[in-house]
Amino acid sequence: MGLFGRNPNEAAYVGGKKHFAEVIKNSGAGDLLIWRQPEEDFNTRSTLIVMPGEMAVFVNGGTVEEVFENGTYKLDTQNYPFISRLRNAATGGISAFHCVVYFVRTAHSQEMFWGTETPIQARDKMWGVRTDIRARGSYKLHVDNPVMFLQKLIGNNIRFETQEGMNDYFVHEFQSKIKSVISGQINQMESELIGLDARLDEFSQAIEPALDEILSEYGLKCDNFNVSALDVDKSKYESIDEAQVEATRRSILAKGDAAAMNALGANWEKQQAVNIITNLSNNPNAGAIGTMGAGLGMGMMAGGIFGGMAGQVMQPMSQDAVKKTEEDPMEALTKLKRLLDAGLIEQSEYDTKKAEVLSRI
Repeated sequence: MGLFGRNPNEAAYVGGKKHFAEVIKNSGAGDLLIWRQPEEDFNTRSTLIVMPGEMAVFVNGGTVEEVFENGTYKLDTQNYPFISRLRNAATGGISAFHCVVYFVRTAHSQEMFWGTETPIQARDKMWGVRTDIRARGSYKLHVDNPVMFLQKLIGNNIRFETQEGMNDYFVHEFQSKIKSVISGQINQMESELIGLDARLDEFSQAIEPALDEILSEYGLKCDNFNVSALDVDKSKYESIDEAQVEATRRSILAKGDAAAMNALGANWEKQQAVNIITNLSNNPNAGAIGTMGAGLGMGMMAGGIFGGMAGQVMQPMSQDAVKKTEEDPMEALTKLKRLLDAGLIEQSEYDTKKAEVLSRI
């Protein structure tokens, strides 16, 4: 018999028959949140058995007459005066009463799973990236107020009797509330969204009270709400990761150069001077300066002779060399590009030098 159907055991039911239950107990399936006793006529010596994790609710004419917690009860008028109001005229020597009995499961439900049907749109404030987030997890419920739960279901003709049916009934309200809370929490964050898993407990604790606001109207309570994962769409972070790797590489190279300078100390400048002289001696356009540079030895450099020659070395090159440089902007631009790609100059420096070269064309 369904929860809301007519009972063929009712005396007033056409074709039905009078039947007095001696023992009243829950014989429903284990996944039922609420189960209706098939018989509705009981004698005053009936025994009521209420198992742990459930409660029995006696209803007559839409009015809740009595609620029983777990235990074994002998239903007689002396112990339970409400039976006197329900008692029918004696039939066949049996004092009987008519009542509808519901068994309501108050134990925690099995774990039920949830997940956002559509992604949550969010913006990473650290990187300025708009991305999508999907959330998933699980929760449990229990009936906190059996009378309210029963009245809500019967009074509003709400038809869910199983845990699965209850999950389906609340799914849209839950989705809306969960997404709203997560979005609000993320909007308050200043850190990047990658690594949200470290804050799953915070999200879980924020969402559970919001769901209880919905469930409390039905006499229900949320238990162990859990956000097991927040899946961030990482496709838009790939370019950021590549840029960070390149920045790290440049930083390591710069630290290496600085360490070399510190290790060499004064010898660093001497080494740089040797490199300049060597380049000049290999430059056919350097003229006398190049020849002079080729004759210099490390001993002279160590003696500080380069310092006296710095003025000569830094003199303007021959007019032919200057003219060649001015006439060959392609070579200058190529060198600038190589310096930029090697990370030796910044983009702004490259743009400035490029403009200078192009202005001479």
